[in-house]
Amino acid sequence: MDLGFLTTGLLTGLREGVEAALIVSIILAYLAKTGNQRHFSRIWLGAGAAITLSIVVGVILFVTIGGFEEPAEQIFEGFAMLIAAAVVTWMLFWMRRTAANIKGELHAGVDRALMEGGIFGLAILAFTAVIREGIETALFLMGQATAAGAQATSTLVGAVIGLAIAVAIGYGLYRGARIINLRTFFAWTGIALIFIAAGLLSHGIHEFIEAGWITFGTATAFDISGILPHEPEPQNGAAGVVGSILRALVGYTSTPEWITFVAWLAYIVVVLYLYTRPLRPSPARSTSERTPVGA
Repeated sequence: MDLGFLTTGLLTGLREGVEAALIVSIILAYLAKTGNQRHFSRIWLGAGAAITLSIVVGVILFVTIGGFEEPAEQIFEGFAMLIAAAVVTWMLFWMRRTAANIKGELHAGVDRALMEGGIFGLAILAFTAVIREGIETALFLMGQATAAGAQATSTLVGAVIGLAIAVAIGYGLYRGARIINLRTFFAWTGIALIFIAAGLLSHGIHEFIEAGWITFGTATAFDISGILPHEPEPQNGAAGVVGSILRALVGYTSTPEWITFVAWLAYIVVVLYLYTRPLRPSPARSTSERTPVGA
């Protein structure tokens, strides 16, 4: 069991799981508050269907990877990692932008489903709310598991642990317990995921180099394998263990190509800056706040 890949899987499962658990707990708490506990089963039906479909999609994608031969395998793995990095980047900014309004939007969706009286209205609401998180998790874990190679099991075990913790947190949120500060949780896990996504990006580019698709910038930028090797070989000692953990977490390599190193560094600098800068109020919100009601 590789600690580094176990940690990346746990972080992904925890982050995405808490988002899904938060959505479900908000819906359930609102139903309970409005005296509609009898509709809980529909929420579980929709959420369960979304989780099942996400697992099926993840298994299909992961099994498909193993059916390719070189260089098609490297090309597919390269695209898988780039897609995973793109998905997590989009997810981070979407959650950052909509987190403040997600509770009100979910309440409005529950009200519409109750008023329309459709049998599967609430199930569909729960399904659509959870499926995005589930598919994102499947894609991101696929990229991580592909990068892990023989240690893919460690990533998947970590994800299961993270999801289990997320379920416990979701239950605590439903019961009204303030287990964690969600704003702080999403901010710091988001920053951690930026570094993980940067590793997937650089690893995906490396796969294209291996496949012969990229032929420029492939010279070794530097070699610090004597200080911090990325292979946990017995002769490397503790430094090799630390390097292998960093390789699993952030895509570290002691002998990077120029193009992979520049891509990794550029992604972190640009995305980290955009993610941490203050949000500006939308023009629509600013206008509505300045316009008197009934004007």
